[in-house]
Amino acid sequence: MRSRLTSLALVGMAASLLAACSPEQPVAEAPPDASPADAPGFVTSAACANCHAGIYAEWQTSHHAKAMQHASGDTVLGRFDGREVAYYEEKARFFRRGEEYVVRTLDAEGQPAEYPVRYTFGVEPIQQYLVGFPGGRLQALPWLWDARPAEAGGQQWLHLYPDEYVAPGDELHWTGRRQNWNFMCAECHSTNVVQGYDPRTDTFATTYDEISVGCEACHGPGEEHLRQVAFGDRSGRFGLTVDLDDRGRAYWAMNPQTGIAERSEPLLSVPKQPEACGQCHARRATLDEPYRHGEALADTHRVALLDDGLYFPDGQIRDEVFVYGSFVQSRMYSAGVTCTDCHNPHSGRLVTGPDPNAVCSQCHSPEVFAGSDHLGHETGDAGCVDCHMTSRTYMVVDDRRDHSFRVPHPLQSAATGSPDACAACHADRSAEELDAFIATYRSKPAREGFASALASARQGHANQELVALFSNTTHPGIARATAVASLRPPLAASDLQAIAAALGDPDPLIRLGGLRSLRPLAPEQKARFADALLNDDMLGVRVEAANTLADAYGYLDSGTKRAFDSAAGEFRRSRLISASQSESLLSLADFEARLGNDEQATAAYERALFVEPAFEAARANYVDYLRVLGDDTRGEALLREGLELNEEAAVLHHALGLLMVRTGRSEQSIAALERAADLQPENARFAYVLGIAQTSLGRREAALGTLATAYERHPADFDIAWAYATTLRDAGRSDAAREVTEAMYARFPGNADVAALRDSLRDSGGPGRSGG
Repeated sequence: MRSRLTSLALVGMAASLLAACSPEQPVAEAPPDASPADAPGFVTSAACANCHAGIYAEWQTSHHAKAMQHASGDTVLGRFDGREVAYYEEKARFFRRGEEYVVRTLDAEGQPAEYPVRYTFGVEPIQQYLVGFPGGRLQALPWLWDARPAEAGGQQWLHLYPDEYVAPGDELHWTGRRQNWNFMCAECHSTNVVQGYDPRTDTFATTYDEISVGCEACHGPGEEHLRQVAFGDRSGRFGLTVDLDDRGRAYWAMNPQTGIAERSEPLLSVPKQPEACGQCHARRATLDEPYRHGEALADTHRVALLDDGLYFPDGQIRDEVFVYGSFVQSRMYSAGVTCTDCHNPHSGRLVTGPDPNAVCSQCHSPEVFAGSDHLGHETGDAGCVDCHMTSRTYMVVDDRRDHSFRVPHPLQSAATGSPDACAACHADRSAEELDAFIATYRSKPAREGFASALASARQGHANQELVALFSNTTHPGIARATAVASLRPPLAASDLQAIAAALGDPDPLIRLGGLRSLRPLAPEQKARFADALLNDDMLGVRVEAANTLADAYGYLDSGTKRAFDSAAGEFRRSRLISASQSESLLSLADFEARLGNDEQATAAYERALFVEPAFEAARANYVDYLRVLGDDTRGEALLREGLELNEEAAVLHHALGLLMVRTGRSEQSIAALERAADLQPENARFAYVLGIAQTSLGRREAALGTLATAYERHPADFDIAWAYATTLRDAGRSDAAREVTEAMYARFPGNADVAALRDSLRDSGGPGRSGG
């Protein structure tokens, strides 16, 4: 009998999810404009104006104040003058109907429909528009008004996806869950947002206390502050839940020898401003609501590490990751620089005016850093941000600068596939030429940083480099966290030591990285670390610990099980908050499956597929869970249903091939496994499994061809290298097998299996470890 946890929370969760699986549910209509008037603690920004008139006036000019507004003649920037705009074969029309601003565009079924605009979203460089949908939803239209001046290319309508056609029914279509305001946008465009998602009815009752990003979004609820002011009470933090003063009594004093200002006294704790700003200016997922002011970001959100697809290997921004993840990499951050050293927190503008060079000059003496000796250019040809804060463009025309403040390193950038500031302007020069030019005036070589190790890890097993990166405490915490999170099996003793050190590190991001590296370990190995992690003071760590340790529950003692039960409740809440999204439901389903909670797991898998039938990962994981339950018949039906939705779903072809193998249809399985490998040739696992399947059916030459190609693409993948070496050995190609094995021995020193295979091939071609 599989272990099973039982609690009222579990029963309630299962009931709500099971009920939500039925599409026959009543739906609410449009969301309320604000939360109930008696919501405790929040008083809105207008209440601050009496005492803070100057600050309030600055805030009113800011993007924060205009983050979301009711649509009116005062707030709508776009031209609703009857014009039509083409998007591939589609056409959209923008017009007025009385006081309404209306957009005619295609609905979810591909039919023209008219949508009155209810809210504006942002002001510069683009403005978006929100329309009401059933179920309490607001959706962001795909049409953006380019608010830049006409001479800069603005004052026109743009589509969010100009380079690809997003058709009705696509997951990115504006009517879908990816463009839903309630989940995707609301938290960071209004104050004190609660999503209010009800999975039983698939509806939202989203509330906020102020439509825009007001004073209390950063400072916390102001009711107690007003009371203390009224009664002359000056105790504590003046009634506010957080003190955002990172400066304190410190000041920045210029060091005349270096030309760089230094903080008069060190910052002894984690600065509060990046943690507060990071609630929105970070790539993160919400763990609890409403937001708890004054807490560390890891205690309220799950922050993304420097993962492939989000960041380049050297840590530069790639996807829309905002600012936090790059800023905490920077030498500025480690020196004690905080957000308001450069940005006016109320107007959002630079503290020294529009010229970014001026804000840099506060701490970097122009006598040292503004001349051609430092710039390598004539003065005025390039500024600080051109070389040290390169930008990327998002949402068609929105240029955002990288806040890691890095030194250009052309050779490293070329080697790791990262952007280089020099090459951005000097595309006609090679990396070698650019590096040689920089060397003529640079006083010392650029630091190598962590790019090489992370780039190697993205290609396969690179544990030696990653452990070296992690062990070097001069590297930023987020990079060290990414290094330990990127460790792959097989794990050497030094890898396990690094993981253990990471799990006890004071930086919560590093503890989270350590938890990610625990995932492939055996349950009894994970259990050794459970107690401290499940009782961590950061919600983000406890939630990740519960998720990672679910399959180790049976190895925990009674006291640790109680801690697990508490953390598991927090994990479930974190996923149910975002249960409108199929990814959260899949995460919840996998968690319950590992615990053996069959009813709850099944309900969550079914719900994930109801929410998003084309979600391939949910379908594949559900099929694998049905394998555990002994129901491959249902699993095969789910896979074939998914392939009808998308015949090119590689993961479903792969899962179907595995299902055929275990149900005795090995010959038929090859076609499905080959199709998966053909669709995703970069997927190392698909190639490995295909090679093993071909070998098991006696198709040795085909297997050698598959594994040779896979080894060429993924030389650092242990399983592929092992399968290739042993298949070569079994085919009598000892010289080739030895060559592969010697490469493995160099890459995986100390691995007993590799050493044994190497010795057997050196001696007489003995069997070593069996080949699959």
